[in-house]
Amino acid sequence: MPKIDRLAHAQMLIAHDAQYAGVVAGIDEVGRGPLAGNVVTACVVMPREPVLPWIDDSKKLSEMRREKVYEEIMAHALYVGIGQATPEEIDRINILEATKKAMREAAAQVPADVFLIDAVTGLGLNGREVAIIKGDANSYAIAAASIVAKVTRDRQLIELDRLYPEYGFARNKGYGTPEHISALKAIGPCPAHRRSFIRNFCDETV
Repeated sequence: MPKIDRLAHAQMLIAHDAQYAGVVAGIDEVGRGPLAGNVVTACVVMPREPVLPWIDDSKKLSEMRREKVYEEIMAHALYVGIGQATPEEIDRINILEATKKAMREAAAQVPADVFLIDAVTGLGLNGREVAIIKGDANSYAIAAASIVAKVTRDRQLIELDRLYPEYGFARNKGYGTPEHISALKAIGPCPAHRRSFIRNFCDETV
């Protein structure tokens, strides 16, 4: 695989966002698919300078790199908002509505004219909303939001692992790995599990 020119790539993402007039915020989520833990969202407004060359889709970065870039984003961002929805909320209103609730929470105080959102529509924010498919791979602001949301949620799962070590949350981040599913079948769920997601793996029901 050819080596990526990180600075050029970041500048391409910035150029994408520059087509929109006014203050541009990016919104992304992490954790729609796992069996446990919150869904976490972030809303981020980045300045044009300095260019942070490692801002990219969080899934393309190693955990160590994400942590470093997270700190850079937090140091330079003009705005960072975090939203989340708990397993109980996800079970009550479904994962899509829970994600939208968390996105609204993240964006509640942002002074933006345009909200670039990774593949979600109809949030009802105070500004223009633009849903972008694979937004975290195409938009600088959404990519920054994806990193903030990912690091925030990963840290939550590491803490959950200390409380409930049987499920391997620090390793699987709540996703349905064989280790996680085996633990569910053997000992049942913990309070961090989404009951509506685990019906196929244990007897627990909502």
